[in-house]
Amino acid sequence: MADQPGVLQEWSGLKVIGAGFGRTGTFSLKNALEELGFGPCYHMTELFDRPGATEQWDAIAGGAPADWNAVFEGYQAAVDWPACAFYEELMQVYPEAKVLLTIRDPEKWYQSVISTIYQVPRPDPALSLHAHMVNAIIWQGTFDGKIEDKDYAIAVFLQHIEEVKRQVPAEKLLVYDVKEGWEPLCAFLGVEVPAGKAFPHLNDRENFVGRARQQQE
Repeated sequence: MADQPGVLQEWSGLKVIGAGFGRTGTFSLKNALEELGFGPCYHMTELFDRPGATEQWDAIAGGAPADWNAVFEGYQAAVDWPACAFYEELMQVYPEAKVLLTIRDPEKWYQSVISTIYQVPRPDPALSLHAHMVNAIIWQGTFDGKIEDKDYAIAVFLQHIEEVKRQVPAEKLLVYDVKEGWEPLCAFLGVEVPAGKAFPHLNDRENFVGRARQQQE
């Protein structure tokens, strides 16, 4: 059974590693994992409130050795970018962790990326550390500067899914669409389905744009 929310226990590292790209329901998954006791869960949104987090990731993006225990100290799970770009390294550091690969219809995923995170005002990477990190890990590091090329971006998305399936032992991997709800997620994690709790469906396009604007203010 997962640790109960709000119960302080000695931190023993990540228990869940999210390997799915952003805009595959990762914010909903973050909240679902926290509801199940695998919290707090690290997500890109953590960078806006966690002092020093952007500096940590920017250094990692630049090739500096990663102190993953320092990055994820106190967290039970990690999903979304930037963590998903390093799922293989995290599997080595946290060998007991289970891996969640969130998937989505490729066309809908691409349209979501282009209309949300790619539309967030992007300061000059030379002037903004956060923009520099995002550019290094996502737009250049993952999509080779070709995110506006739909066919190329979708090919990268699909290639990543197949790579994760090859790299992660089947018994440690759940390929998961958040539309499937609680049942497959809870079965994989070995916890009960929350009674009377609807699965969280958060961070849709309108919600994302609203939150992004608030973070820019």
